[in-house]
Amino acid sequence: MRNRIVIKNKISHYNKKILIPGDKSLSIRWILISSLASGISTAKNLLMSQDVKATIDAIRKLGVKVKIKNKICKIYGVGIEGYKYKKGITINAQNSGTLGRLISGLLVNSPFPIKIKGDKSLSKRDFWRIAKPLRKFGAHLELKNNYSLPLTITGSSNLKPINYFEKKGSAQVKSSIIFAGARTNGKTFLKAKKSRDHTELLFKHLKLPIKLKNKKNFDLIEINKFKKIKPLDYKIPSDLSSCAFLIALTILSKNSILTLRNVNVNPTRTGMLTILRKMGIKINLLNKKIYKGEFLADIRIKSPKNIKCINCPTNLNSGAIDEFLVIFLIAARAKGVSVFKNLDELNQKESPRLKWGSKILKMMGVKIISTKNSLKIYGNPELNINKKIVIKDYLKDHRVFMTCAIAALTFGGTWKIFDPQSIQTSFPSFLKILKSIGAKIN
Repeated sequence: MRNRIVIKNKISHYNKKILIPGDKSLSIRWILISSLASGISTAKNLLMSQDVKATIDAIRKLGVKVKIKNKICKIYGVGIEGYKYKKGITINAQNSGTLGRLISGLLVNSPFPIKIKGDKSLSKRDFWRIAKPLRKFGAHLELKNNYSLPLTITGSSNLKPINYFEKKGSAQVKSSIIFAGARTNGKTFLKAKKSRDHTELLFKHLKLPIKLKNKKNFDLIEINKFKKIKPLDYKIPSDLSSCAFLIALTILSKNSILTLRNVNVNPTRTGMLTILRKMGIKINLLNKKIYKGEFLADIRIKSPKNIKCINCPTNLNSGAIDEFLVIFLIAARAKGVSVFKNLDELNQKESPRLKWGSKILKMMGVKIISTKNSLKIYGNPELNINKKIVIKDYLKDHRVFMTCAIAALTFGGTWKIFDPQSIQTSFPSFLKILKSIGAKIN
């Protein structure tokens, strides 16, 4: 793959039905849970992205057998206490915060030090947020500058349950604590700000000893030590965070219709859909069903004639945290001024995304007012770009790359976007799918 793409033409109208690859969050969780199951677990439509492959490499280093053939993945689980800990193990989480944080929770009983490292982007991100609770269990963690990767974790044979309040609304931190609690005698109590609940839903589906109470702004979770995990056969549903780019493409194009099939529409993930509806955009969920505890549906979207501005409710932030870059693009086409607040967590992603979102809009000629945690966008329904824009040095953040591709295909201009290999992290077929619906990309 070349180190950049060039987009010079807007996309033409289309009417398409598309199946997006598997959900990344569910793919990684399925691998980690299946590695400790007692028996063979099988998955179809597993997302074969860089992050997911890194997760497979990680469990292989811990003695778990994995076979992939004809797009079907089989994991030969070793049982809840079956990891083969050896001296000198290094796990490369690459760009995956989900892998780096979740697997740390599973390593709290390792008798030997295990090193976790990542790429340049992941190595800038906050790992103190998991080190703090995992140390309370009794594990020993050393971090670079007591903050970031590389991290070395040495477990304990005398883990103690904890009471913990997770205030960030981070599903990765919450899941790391749940995994550690599943290895600890006694009851761990977790109060967690609302965030994605894929881990809890999978555990409930598997009838594991976890109790949930849903409050308005927080969840109360009780975790007991797991004795056995049943194998989990899973057809991974499509990833809503990947679908978000094609949803935005359709909204920002003219006279287009798109149906996205079998998408995971877990209520903790659908903040973007709620925001878009508040902006006057009609979104239909068809063929709804529940599968392994997750809500699935086909999403149908049609290009709107008008887009309303929004003063975005902050309680929707956690449910749309990975989609805000394309939400900002849609707000740039809206009539009126849109306001987004309390977005500190957006700068804790693969790149400082709030800063990059602001930078992209400025390059497009959109009037904005930004602070360290908020963004005000002065929408222009007639915005059309007639200049050259170059996007590079963005820490190879896959969502920055894909956002810029959508902007180029809908607002015009000549865009040169570097590091297309960044999409291998989460959505390797992104450019192929865009071309299949008529995008001209060089």
